[in-house]
Amino acid sequence: MSTRRRFLTSLGGSAAVAGGLSIVPSDWRSAIATARELSRTQGTPESIAADEEFWRQVQGAFTVDRSLVNLNNGGVSPTPAHVLEAMKRDLDFANQMPVYNGWQILAPQREAIRARLAREWGVDAEEVAITRNASESLHSLLGGTDLAAGDEVVTTTQDYPWMVAALKQRERRHGIVLREFQIPIPAEDPEEVVRRFEAQITDRTRLILMCHMLNRTGQILPVRSVAEMARRYDVPVIVDGAQSLAHHHFKISDLGCDNYSVSLHKWLQAPIGTGLLYVKRDKISDFWPWQSTLEPIDDDIRKFEEVGTHPEANFLAIGEALTFHQLIGGERKEARLLYLRDYWAKRLLEHDRIRLNTSLEPGFACGIANVRVEGLETSALRDWLWGEHKIFTTAYYHDEFTGLRISPSTYTTLEELDRFVDAMTSALENGIES
Repeated sequence: MSTRRRFLTSLGGSAAVAGGLSIVPSDWRSAIATARELSRTQGTPESIAADEEFWRQVQGAFTVDRSLVNLNNGGVSPTPAHVLEAMKRDLDFANQMPVYNGWQILAPQREAIRARLAREWGVDAEEVAITRNASESLHSLLGGTDLAAGDEVVTTTQDYPWMVAALKQRERRHGIVLREFQIPIPAEDPEEVVRRFEAQITDRTRLILMCHMLNRTGQILPVRSVAEMARRYDVPVIVDGAQSLAHHHFKISDLGCDNYSVSLHKWLQAPIGTGLLYVKRDKISDFWPWQSTLEPIDDDIRKFEEVGTHPEANFLAIGEALTFHQLIGGERKEARLLYLRDYWAKRLLEHDRIRLNTSLEPGFACGIANVRVEGLETSALRDWLWGEHKIFTTAYYHDEFTGLRISPSTYTTLEELDRFVDAMTSALENGIES
């Protein structure tokens, strides 16, 4: 028996048997029971979206504080208990002898995680790097692209602020030109979005940065159409998919893009500090890695994983999170997140002072929506929801709009959304002055 197997057996982390009794921690027993129940459930994604018994099984996999309501899963999601336990197990094992257990036993297992992620989203394993978050992935591409003074980069005024900041740093440092442009809020005409991207292209355009899903409003943008348009001008497109993967259902291979960056601790519900970077095989050598390697590996996706000494446990636990996602099913998950969004949004829209900065039409958004109450200051409403009702939301101020981002997840209960709707109704009817 290997050193790791002996260690896992001592923890009860494997299917060890002593005197005919299976030694499995309670979290693993719960995970096995959940898997059994989820696999038995039949029906369309839309019918299962409203099946509260199905979602109680999912909710039971989390150890969240139910005295609080977290409606900011677009920031970071809690991890199912058995996924967190898997990570802790590997941290303990690595800590026994990090130079051997960590580097020699755990590190090679990353390749299996790479292969599973690639298989799930329809790409080649040699095109997938496992990173710490979407920001790290995007910085590798934005910082690793050769740009000279006067070269132009195009993006929308609604793209992720930290990535815009990365480009503005290149403006200051290298003299590039950042061209930002507006899109409608919400945007319900994909052809118009593509037209606005195309209108920004000049003979100095060297790069386009775009989000698949805008983080503030949940707006889904037409990545495939923009990528096809940009290819005619020989302009690369860098795609920020931080909010999309494992949220709404698609394959990366269906998008027709050359790269894609993801934070797996959002909608895949993997441990914090896990991300993915996809780069099409023949484009890998186009980017310098964020950190150098001892030997040049220009066309190897692993060059984007060079960050020095790091724990493997977070990355290996991605496998458990992926299995949990597969048990739920991508289409079922998307349908549930849409169901939860409509559950609160349509009820609030019955009030004439409610404004949504997010489309409820099919295909333009999923579980994230942005809401504004006319006559109430957004940050004050956020503070009141938390202070008086322990409901956590995110306030966004933008030159073009303001509102609360609401992002429930698969573990969110209808009762928690009822609390949110009741609190918002009270704010509408009675104000928020204490």
